[in-house]
Amino acid sequence: MNSVIFERSALANGLRIVTAPIPEAHSVTCMIMVAAGSRYETRESSGIAHFSEHMFFKGTERRPTARDIAAEVDAIGGEFNAFTGKEYTGYYVRCAAESRALALDVLVDMIRYSKFDSGEIEREKGVIVEEMNMYFDSPRDYVDSIYESLLFGDQPLGWDVIGTKETVKAATRDTFLDYLGRWYVPSRMVVGLGGRLDGDIAAEVEKLLGDMAPVGSGAPVEADVPSPTGPKVRVQHKTSDQAHLILGTLSRPTQHPDRYVLQVLAAILGGGMSSRLFTEVRERRGLAYYIFCHNSTYAETGTLCAQAGVDLSRIDEAIETIVAELRRIVTEPVPAAELAKAKAYLKGRLVLQLESPQGLISFGLRREVVEGELVDPAEVLAGIDAVDREDIERVAHEIIGERAFHLALIGPFEDGDRFERLLA
Repeated sequence: MNSVIFERSALANGLRIVTAPIPEAHSVTCMIMVAAGSRYETRESSGIAHFSEHMFFKGTERRPTARDIAAEVDAIGGEFNAFTGKEYTGYYVRCAAESRALALDVLVDMIRYSKFDSGEIEREKGVIVEEMNMYFDSPRDYVDSIYESLLFGDQPLGWDVIGTKETVKAATRDTFLDYLGRWYVPSRMVVGLGGRLDGDIAAEVEKLLGDMAPVGSGAPVEADVPSPTGPKVRVQHKTSDQAHLILGTLSRPTQHPDRYVLQVLAAILGGGMSSRLFTEVRERRGLAYYIFCHNSTYAETGTLCAQAGVDLSRIDEAIETIVAELRRIVTEPVPAAELAKAKAYLKGRLVLQLESPQGLISFGLRREVVEGELVDPAEVLAGIDAVDREDIERVAHEIIGERAFHLALIGPFEDGDRFERLLA
């Protein structure tokens, strides 16, 4: 792929601007990403990062209602949305390139001047609770929360991003203002624009955000990373026709030198429909409908894990098969052809992501917000290319080795002990 040139600048108040021009595009994605997510919460404010995301769409002084905001975006044929993670939150508008000024104005208006009306907050609590009910009733999604709670325990990394019904119902206008006043400050915010870009973007952003006061924010409490111990199992009983599970172990933090080795390792195990887990668990044994493996990372730690939806009557066989495949990559060298295929898979997926303005600017902003640096995609491709068989063998031994696995499971089961014996 052609090298992508990200451009980075900063305002006097510390707010950063990242641009990613795609001259052949006809659209633009305007995005504001903040280094603030659910790991920045306290037990009492759990869920406020996600709840705030909802409230930013409910009305500003200039656009008093959610309908007023939506009508302006609809009028330019645009799309807008937001997302909340544990380490960052993002808001974006996608539109035709000639409508950029309006899109950026709407986005900044929402972030800076949302009213957080007490009546709207009370009404939205019901929406959030129903979102929770939908989430809890979706085991393929909810099993991830059970797994991270098992892995990290009672601390922000182990809590649900969506919070609890108790904390959501207890939230007041002051809860929002306290959280936003601390974390939504210029030094933690990055404005990104990707696509067809022209004009003086820095001057445009300066006009909209340059007068924000350069307030300090501190940092979130450092996570207490558990030491690898014996196997752990957490079962969420649910009457269902399929069991959903995540099985894995602790890995490395986001900026660890082995980051690309872990990506390739996960791709060999469960990236795509020709990966080891998909082939063995689904194609050969018919134990699952879906199965994949991925490596998730945070500032201090990470996890390499497999996720699957499996046949209830053959749950033990499914777990044993997944464990056996994870162990096999430690004991048997990866063939050169399989390693090459996994690297080509990862590179191809990255190229597909970067084809769109939204995918490109999301890539750049996540690196800038989470890691404080911009990385050209060509460097990532080179990092993947550099992984060799010895790297895979070393990291597989260190991360999997003789470690016991952790298992989160949703299904009509009561006894976790029977599954713990399968993990050793």
